[in-house]
Amino acid sequence: MNPKHTDRERIEHRACFGGWQDVYRHQSEALDCAMHVAVYLPPQAEQRRCPVLYWLSGLTCTEQNFITKAGAQRYAADHGVIVVAPDTSPRGDAVPDADGYDLGKGAGFYLDATQAPWSSHYRMQDYVARELPDWIDAHIPNSGARAISGHSMGGHGALVTALRNPGRYRSVSAFSPIVSPTQVPWGQKAFAAYLGEDREAWKAWDACELIADAQERLPLLVDQGEDDEFLDTQLQPERLAAACDAAGHPLDLRMRKGYDHSYYFIASFIGEHFIFHMRQLSRTR
Repeated sequence: MNPKHTDRERIEHRACFGGWQDVYRHQSEALDCAMHVAVYLPPQAEQRRCPVLYWLSGLTCTEQNFITKAGAQRYAADHGVIVVAPDTSPRGDAVPDADGYDLGKGAGFYLDATQAPWSSHYRMQDYVARELPDWIDAHIPNSGARAISGHSMGGHGALVTALRNPGRYRSVSAFSPIVSPTQVPWGQKAFAAYLGEDREAWKAWDACELIADAQERLPLLVDQGEDDEFLDTQLQPERLAAACDAAGHPLDLRMRKGYDHSYYFIASFIGEHFIFHMRQLSRTR
């Protein structure tokens, strides 16, 4: 499968578990820059239209981390799932940046910035929830069924994107997500820069705040390592558990003894997440 289109450039093409691991470069209107996005096409995509799992990576990552470290292609090939993994922020010389790893390039936080200078490029929610799926639908034949998952900052992104866009995704899961960025240092630093000092505006990008008024009850699957070095300071999954309990929202929070924040943890359980998502992606609507 190698359709040619004028608004994309394939920059990587590697055989993997009977399918193809590709990386494309395309121009994003939402972000006003060129973006890289990884697309894994399972072998089943040669014969039929397959569902799509979107993966959002964490701080400092690009599209490369997940496709080279998680071992996800094996499970995508087993289940017949297209996997789409975009970069984590806008890129390029014209894109604003900051000192440190937790703001600016590599730290888009999957929101739409409202404050200068960030608002000119940092519109990752618009990109992930609207532009990227439209781009995939235009260029990659698929069944139209979508799921979303992610890790750390990307876990936050997956939860918030699903909660803010009811009906768009069949299922959502996360590894080690920042469940309440309004309450922890990573989120507070990013939100103050991207959104300004009005903390009421921050709540629209906090999964724990969105749970209370969620328009649909997508079951949430969250895996969290008990030996994660960021567990108590940045992640605090007990906040999500409390919010779901108060709202009667389904949550399967699995605390994993001995596991940390790394891709060793993700690789250990990513297969279970594919099974979770396929239960919904394979259903006829």
